[in-house]
This record gives sequence, C-alpha cells and structure tokens, in this order.
Amino acid sequence: MIARMWHGRTIYAKSHEYAEFLKSRAIPDYQSVNGLLNLSFMRREEGDITHFLLITHWDSVDSIKMFAGKNYHKAKYYEEDDFFLLEKEENVIHYDIFHTTIK
Repeated sequence: MIARMWHGRTIYAKSHEYAEFLKSRAIPDYQSVNGLLNLSFMRREEGDITHFLLITHWDSVDSIKMFAGKNYHKAKYYEEDDFFLLEKEENVIHYDIFHTTIK
C-alpha cells in the first residue's frame, strides 16, 4: 500500500468554501479511480491561514498513475484551485506503508 500526501494553504476567509469545493469536486474525482483504498482530508487553522492536508492510500503506483498521470510525483490541481490556494506546491510525497492498525 502507498500513501500519497498533498499540502495546500488558503486564507481562513476562503477555507470553508474550499472545503466544500473539495467535497464536491476533488473527492468524487479521487473516488472514481480503481485502486484508491482510503482518503482523508484534514485542515488546521493557523491564524488567518488554513492548511489542508490530503492523505490517500492506494493499492499500487499504477493506480496512482491512473489518477495523477505518468509523472505521478507531481500534484494534481483543478482550475478552481487558483482562486483558493496561496500557492500550488509542485510535488506530493509518497510513502510505502509497511504496517497499519485500525481500532
């Protein structure tokens, strides 16, 4: 299993609208790809900035490539992200998961 992590920042004033956008646009896009095992969007407020963290779990690199394309280390963005995000980080981070426990 592979974990894929993406981070983004927006101003607090746009954070609730951005969360709704992610629920309506991004999450269905991720869920449309076979091989996605789990998806967690998180947010953390830090003054007038809100950080968003997305962690997805995938069954293989091939599944990630079906979602993100051949250059799967690059972050995937939507047109609307230009309105919300303060910057667009170029890359995501991948980790091989060697153990997980859910209670």
